[in-house]
Amino acid sequence: MRVLISGSTGLIGTSLVAALKATAHTPVRLLRSPNRDDTESILWNPAAGDFPKNALENIDAVVHLAGASIAERRWTDAQKTRILESRTTTTTLLAEAIIEAENPPTVFLSGSAIGFYGDRGDEELNEISSGGNGFLADVVRAWEHAAIPARESTRLAYLRTGVVLAANGGALKAQLPFFRLGIGGRIGDGRQWLSWISIQDMVQAIIWLLDNDVTGPVNMTAPNPVTNAEFTTTLGQVLRRPTVLPTPKVVMWATLGRELTEQLLYAGQKVEPAALITSGYQFRQPDLTQALRSVLNKPQ
Repeated sequence: MRVLISGSTGLIGTSLVAALKATAHTPVRLLRSPNRDDTESILWNPAAGDFPKNALENIDAVVHLAGASIAERRWTDAQKTRILESRTTTTTLLAEAIIEAENPPTVFLSGSAIGFYGDRGDEELNEISSGGNGFLADVVRAWEHAAIPARESTRLAYLRTGVVLAANGGALKAQLPFFRLGIGGRIGDGRQWLSWISIQDMVQAIIWLLDNDVTGPVNMTAPNPVTNAEFTTTLGQVLRRPTVLPTPKVVMWATLGRELTEQLLYAGQKVEPAALITSGYQFRQPDLTQALRSVLNKPQ
């Protein structure tokens, strides 16, 4: 299967490309600038609405992972617009290309996030749960809506992704320096739920979805969510460092701004990966301790 991947240089995309190369699948990277070392790539310019007419020839599947980082900087009005449009514009472009293709790909796995559910406290959430409130929930609704037209031509699934655990990127990489120094701690009271997935399971679940007939939203999270306090304690134990100092909210406000802090760090979702489990996917790292030891290369 030839798989076209947007966002192929990001955390998930880089690992997905490597994993596909180790299987019978062939990754084709969708890039914004040429790469002389990559012969299996296609150039596009989503800001200009530019997508080559023949780009989907001999493409069997599309995995769409492109989008501006949610926590890269404070949520000014301009940054919020960038976050939204980086998702909706690219998704619309891909959906339209799939509809117009003479031989469309058989599957479109379109990026999404569990931010769809908003801050839900201790409520157990699965793919049929209603959407929540707030900027992130609104972004995900618009993001998923932009992909809907592609259903006319292909199997469509939304990758509602939780916190991806990897040592070389994402939230874990940002936290590691503090925890290694012994100054990492819970955020607030630590009772907010954290729905996570290891980078290995994230990639393997995407490959699973390429080959298995799953449609609609798919929660890309491990089956054992934890509270922020549990995550903090477990990470400290794996690193053999103390985790006694909570992170004051005022520090987060000063660094990231109030809205981003409240919606990303103090909100929580207790998410069940019901669609993956029902489809038969077997998690490689369903336990947090196991997952952290693996991604951090820490022996038992």
